[in-house]
Amino acid sequence: QVRLVESGGGLVQPGGSLRLSCVASGLTFSGYAMRWYRQSPGKEREWVATITSGIYPDGRPVYANSVKGRFTVSRDNTKNTVYLQMNSLKPEDTAVYYCNVERTGDWGQGTQVTVSS
Repeated sequence: QVRLVESGGGLVQPGGSLRLSCVASGLTFSGYAMRWYRQSPGKEREWVATITSGIYPDGRPVYANSVKGRFTVSRDNTKNTVYLQMNSLKPEDTAVYYCNVERTGDWGQGTQVTVSS
C-alpha cells in the first residue's frame, strides 16, 4: 500500500519562501515520477510540478507556467522524499498542496500553505 505524507506548510508573507516535503512508502520510490498539485476552496485541483524518474539519476523537473521561475521541485531517492521549494510566494499561491505518484495515482493528505500579510 502506497503512503504519502506531506509536510512543511504554514503561514508566510508575500515574497517569502517555504519548502514542502513528501515522504513516500510502499513503493520503490526511485522508479516513479512524482507530482505536486494544489487546490484552493471552490477550485479544481491544479498541477504544479513533476519530477521524473527513468534515466536521470536525480530526475528532471517540469513546471506549470504559474510557478515557473519561482518554485523548484527535487527528489532525494535515498530518503524516499520529494521536495517543493517555493520562493517569491504570492497570495494566489495559497492552497492545500498535495504530492502524487504519477504512475499509480496515489495522493497524500495535503499540507496547507497560506500566503498573507
